[in-house]
Amino acid sequence: MSKRNKKGEDTPDLFAENADDQATDPQPQSEQQTRGSGKVQGEAADSQDQEHNDDTVQAEGDSAETTDGQDEDGQHNGLSGHGLVSVSGMYENYYLDYASYVILERAVPALEDGLKPVQRRILHSMRRMEDGRFHKVANVIGHTMQFHPHGDAAIGDAIVNLGQKELLIDTQGNWGDTRTGDRAAAPRYIETRLSRFALEVVFNPQTTEWQMSYDGRNKEPVDLPVKFPLLLAQGVEGIAVGLATKIMPHNFVELCEASIAWLKGRKPKLLPDFPNGGMMDASNYNGGQKGGRIRLRAHIETVDKRTLNITSIPYGVTTQNLIDSIIKANDSGKIKIKKVEDQTARDVNILVHLAPNTSPDVTLDALYAFTHCEVSISPNCCVIVDSHPQFISVNECLMRSTDQTVDLLKRELEIRLAELAERWHFSSLEKIFIENRIYRDIEECETWESVISTIDAGLEPFKARLHREVTRDDIIKLTEIKIKRISRYDSFKADEVIADIEDEMADVEHNLEELTEYAIEYFRALLSKYGKGRERRTEIRTFDTIEVATVAAANQKLYVNRQDGFIGYGLKKDEFVEECSDIDDIIVFRRDGGYQITKVSEKAFVGKDILHVAVWKRSDERMVYNVLYRDGATGKSFAKRFNVTAGTRDREYNLTTGSKGSKILYFTANPNSESEIVTISLDARSRARIKEFDFDFGELDIKNRNAKGNTVTRYTVRKVVQKSQGASTLGGLDLYYDDAVGKLNSDERGMYLGSFEGDDRILAVYRDGSYELTQYEVSKRFEADKLSLIRKFDPADVLSVIYLDGESKNYYVKRFQIDTVTVDKRFSFVTDHKQTRLEFVDAAEEPVVTFKFSGMKRGERGEQTVNLADFIDVRGRQTQGNKLGNYKKISGLKKVQSE
Repeated sequence: MSKRNKKGEDTPDLFAENADDQATDPQPQSEQQTRGSGKVQGEAADSQDQEHNDDTVQAEGDSAETTDGQDEDGQHNGLSGHGLVSVSGMYENYYLDYASYVILERAVPALEDGLKPVQRRILHSMRRMEDGRFHKVANVIGHTMQFHPHGDAAIGDAIVNLGQKELLIDTQGNWGDTRTGDRAAAPRYIETRLSRFALEVVFNPQTTEWQMSYDGRNKEPVDLPVKFPLLLAQGVEGIAVGLATKIMPHNFVELCEASIAWLKGRKPKLLPDFPNGGMMDASNYNGGQKGGRIRLRAHIETVDKRTLNITSIPYGVTTQNLIDSIIKANDSGKIKIKKVEDQTARDVNILVHLAPNTSPDVTLDALYAFTHCEVSISPNCCVIVDSHPQFISVNECLMRSTDQTVDLLKRELEIRLAELAERWHFSSLEKIFIENRIYRDIEECETWESVISTIDAGLEPFKARLHREVTRDDIIKLTEIKIKRISRYDSFKADEVIADIEDEMADVEHNLEELTEYAIEYFRALLSKYGKGRERRTEIRTFDTIEVATVAAANQKLYVNRQDGFIGYGLKKDEFVEECSDIDDIIVFRRDGGYQITKVSEKAFVGKDILHVAVWKRSDERMVYNVLYRDGATGKSFAKRFNVTAGTRDREYNLTTGSKGSKILYFTANPNSESEIVTISLDARSRARIKEFDFDFGELDIKNRNAKGNTVTRYTVRKVVQKSQGASTLGGLDLYYDDAVGKLNSDERGMYLGSFEGDDRILAVYRDGSYELTQYEVSKRFEADKLSLIRKFDPADVLSVIYLDGESKNYYVKRFQIDTVTVDKRFSFVTDHKQTRLEFVDAAEEPVVTFKFSGMKRGERGEQTVNLADFIDVRGRQTQGNKLGNYKKISGLKKVQSE
């Protein structure tokens, strides 16, 4: 199946060098052609009613002659006597032809205008129908079927898709909602027309290359002369034979700015922007090429301790899909919710009501981990370039599109300059013809040729003034000037018209000389005219990795039968261990020194004499096990400290030397690596002089689980009991706050808060004028955009605050110490008026602030610096504070010094 390139030359099929053009296209074959081809693709077969195959038997009497369709050696040459293709090789050729057709004519957009064929034909039809008024979509579909041969359903869906992108066509009626998944009304009920943007940017018959439609009755564009990176603005998705394309939509404003940057010599770096809004982590976008990945998240707000509010959804997800995924996660026990309310109207509003005793922070992470609140998309930028599919980056797409826009602008300017030159030429001829009364010379002429020659002779003295030769057509146009126009001819106005044409020609010539600057101004004009209301909707963030096992809801209860050696959530009559989720791993230690890690199940045998069982957290270096065991081979007792940060499921491990008769004498699990002192009592029959002594595990290093340990005694141990528990031997837990994701971490990401252990707390101060003390859990999440201050809590700290009282409109300063001890409860320290606003908070001993102010008197302005420690003494949290001054407004408030 041959194609035509931009020069109208035949190009080979993109898959095969000699692919046939016969009867493989689903279109009528009388004048069938593909995009970019203006010639007929073969003739109708005269004998389609006859069937032939490779096994056709030759008729009697012709045995001496060579059979049609065979060469001299008797081999089939692929032809039959009736011009049909033999079965041999037919399927291979037909498949390649079909694949070529689907790729070029249906699924993959062209780089030149960013449109699939159906979209291009819709826009072309709408331009032909354009009269400024809305048209029924059903009428548009019918008109488009003159150019697109694949039925009304495909055309209707493509029109709705264009309308929902809100760029090229204006809509009227119910066009559906991509957020909720609601479909558009029937085509007879909805209306559309081309947008002002489309009329300005997409069409220009003078720069459009045309071809015949599929049935040869109409002309259609090969590509539309789009002067904008439309492909990237709209995005596209298509599945062809053997390849697919998935290009994300990008922001209109950013595309214009990126085109301007490219014209100024800077390489663009584009990121997607989605109409649904939400949040996006595009750190692995890879320029939109294959192998890249973007992660999209819904915006979720914490309304209160029992309610979460989803205010935006990821691209490609509907509210119903999202709700279904939440219900499914709840039914499988991964999250715990009471109910979900869909209150979506103009904006997305999905309320998730949590079950009692459920943490909103953990549930928020679980929604991202187990539901469609977070989705991943793998882009794959594939476009048609010169009748071949190419895989390029979105940045390359923009650069090529911008360069094409410059070329189209140049062609438009050249066409306009030629038009102006023609206008100037004829206006000058007309002026010469009338002012010099050349029309009188033809009164005596008796033939048409004499009239032409007489006028030409009359113009001869003036031809040097003209920019080109005077043609016969020019003279004929002069003869068509009416007497009425000649009689009312105004030479002064004619000079003005010619001067205006010359000025415009000078402007066009200047724009051609400064083509790059002209293109930059073109994009700036687009930005000014159509950029309002098209600001970025998707927030760019870097997402943290959510540990699924950490956020999964504890939907099961773990039980153990120590004597018989069974564990599971189905042993409800046995000993309760702790709550767990059905995706947790369990670690089990036995009296004989063996241990294993296994996935939680309803009931599993792990070995008798279970000593310790608990939920196991991979890579938890702070969980330290203190062990004292007797070696069966030597009878000696050893002590060691170790952690289990990794392991293989259901594999048997051993804490001892593994010799027969080895036994655990003492075992404790310490979540924060606590040490301890134990009292060891020896057998009364032993020869040891001291039969009871203390042993401090804090003197041991934390080693590998395979370490033998330190020798404690060579005598038989009768009993080991804990005497006292010590502090963490690993020291405090260093915590950091990452404001990009609003979470605590121990990975040195973000601001260092301090070393935490024991009863330490975190102080969080919010912009609404409240604070809370919280536990230092690594999984703790804060709303970063609502946080004013976060730090390790010190009871001796003094908070210095400046706030605007909503009722009096005065600014107040107060200093106070935290006087509450309740954890995870907010306490307000400003007035409760709804317009009260926190302006500044700091915990430094002597904070010094500077600010600009506008006074109550007209024109009173200035800048002031205040030491808040000198301004007011430390008082109670609920006091109003001292008035900062008679300021109408303060701005630029910042701390300049802290001692």
